Amino acid sequence: MTEEIKENIMGYEAIPKLIMKLSLPLMLSMLIQALYNIVDSIFVSRVSEASLTAVSLAFPLQNLMIAFAVGTAVGVNSYLARKLGEGDRKEAEHTAGNGLFLSLLTWAAFALFGIIGAEPFMALFTDDPQLLALATGYTKICLIFSLGIFIDITAERIMQATGDSIHPMITQMAGAVTNIILDPVFIFIFGMDVYGAAIATVIGQFVSMFLALYFVRKNKFVEIHIRQIRPSGRIIKEIYAVGVPSIIMQSVSTVMVSALNSILIAFSTTAVSVLGVYFKLQSFVFMPVFGLQNGMIPVIAYNYGAKNKDRMIGTLKFGGSIAVLIMFCGLLLFQVAPGLLLSFFAAGETMMEIGRPALRIISLCFVPAAIAISLTSVFQATGVGYASMIVSIVRQIVILLPAAAIIASFGVLSSVWFAFTIAEVAGLALSILFFINVYNKKIKAIA
Repeated sequence: MTEEIKENIMGYEAIPKLIMKLSLPLMLSMLIQALYNIVDSIFVSRVSEASLTAVSLAFPLQNLMIAFAVGTAVGVNSYLARKLGEGDRKEAEHTAGNGLFLSLLTWAAFALFGIIGAEPFMALFTDDPQLLALATGYTKICLIFSLGIFIDITAERIMQATGDSIHPMITQMAGAVTNIILDPVFIFIFGMDVYGAAIATVIGQFVSMFLALYFVRKNKFVEIHIRQIRPSGRIIKEIYAVGVPSIIMQSVSTVMVSALNSILIAFSTTAVSVLGVYFKLQSFVFMPVFGLQNGMIPVIAYNYGAKNKDRMIGTLKFGGSIAVLIMFCGLLLFQVAPGLLLSFFAAGETMMEIGRPALRIISLCFVPAAIAISLTSVFQATGVGYASMIVSIVRQIVILLPAAAIIASFGVLSSVWFAFTIAEVAGLALSILFFINVYNKKIKAIA
């Protein structure tokens, strides 16, 4: 064992302490991230329901952008952590450089789509001139000026792969606070409606980006030089072995939300707003679990590279237990106080009537989701990202959408929300089957 491996806490620190040390800052930062994701909707709901619906219609494309950013960064995180576990610092640093290169490339593609594709996409869902203009303008700003979020997410995952979770927390908090402060300024003082919300968002993302790049340069385990940003086909292949399935896994939610918007808008635009509000609210439950998962992945990946099975399984058991606890608390909140949650969005009588049963029914999927997300961390950490991808596609496309369409055909809106729970239970069953396969093939034989 090299001196550098001995120094890295992921190879020796007690699992509960290590997971909490890595995950708590990530969970806190992602809670703040959830807060500033929801702030746009809270503020614009005070302007009009049309503004809230516009932000809800833009959500799938924002989600697609984040899917590519996070998916690529997860691939960087997994491969970089494995190389550090093996003691190959040179390969780890080259991986970090390639991750930043891929972030620039992906941003350029989304900026181009924002210029030419935002309006045609929004026109698929509405022909109302006011709603189309609001949704298109908000989306264009978020996509064209999205460089900050791509670089920031990759830089954060580079730091996390080395066991640094404090600096990623600081970068996310700085961006979130910036956005929260600027939102009311641009929306109300300057009277810019949803356009102001979008401007505040991208400014916050750039603040996070600059801080993240500064902290990466200070990291003692990875040192990045310009020459390491030079693309390597071999490294990019390794990154996307985990990254592409992760991208697809997260991108299918774009298809899912867009299709659900099409189903729900047949009932009313308020139903679309309720779905948008749900996704904002559930982020307060899911984001901490994803933060926990992001703390688990590098630990499992590092110890997979170091061939330490006990630490891999210990990480899964402890992390999974915390994830279930968080989701159970979220379930209780959604069951007991759905009206209170909706009131943050200036919900009127119609939105309350639709939203209360919606939040109670959809939240039934929280606990099964916690277990599935925990198992997904093993797939991504061991380079078997395709398993996560298949589970996500089956859950959201194969099960959820047909179930929602069939239930909607009976004309009872409140029953449509049960499609979420049906899909999550099916996804959990498939995740367990994949985990058994991965364990037998990749983990069981480790000494």
